[in-house]
Amino acid sequence: MTLHGTAVTLRPTTEDDASDLAAILATPEVARWWAGYDEQRVREELVRSPDTGCFTIEHDGEVIGAILYVEEPSPDHRHASMDAFLHPDWHGKGLGSDAIRTLARHLVHDRGHHRLAIDPAAANEAAIRAYERVGFRRVGVMREYERGPDGHWQDCLLMELLERDLT
Repeated sequence: MTLHGTAVTLRPTTEDDASDLAAILATPEVARWWAGYDEQRVREELVRSPDTGCFTIEHDGEVIGAILYVEEPSPDHRHASMDAFLHPDWHGKGLGSDAIRTLARHLVHDRGHHRLAIDPAAANEAAIRAYERVGFRRVGVMREYERGPDGHWQDCLLMELLERDLT
């Protein structure tokens, strides 16, 4: 299924995207938050993973990033988690928020989730602002939640969006 935002298109990620996505993940601005990705890891974790849905983000036919989600299928805890990255040339242009909003609408309206979560590094202020533009709210800091590129544990900010908060 291909999803259309205002300025971006989200299409299922394929093996052919691995090289482009690995190159984006290798840029210093993205690798700061997404360390250690090469083509093989992109294939294993973004393309072939049975637990993760991944869309390649395109703008005017150019691959500019990826957005992914994981669903909790339990009826009593049903929700989805999201994550995204964009090539630095496209940061600050509203395309990240457009991609996030597009996937959020799909997860809420088409997949039946009433709650979405996202957990950027607490220091990633640009990502946090993009998520807030879509309607995500800050829940709290998860201390030493993930290993950063330098090998040390870093705090992440738990953010959530309820169906009624989707802007």
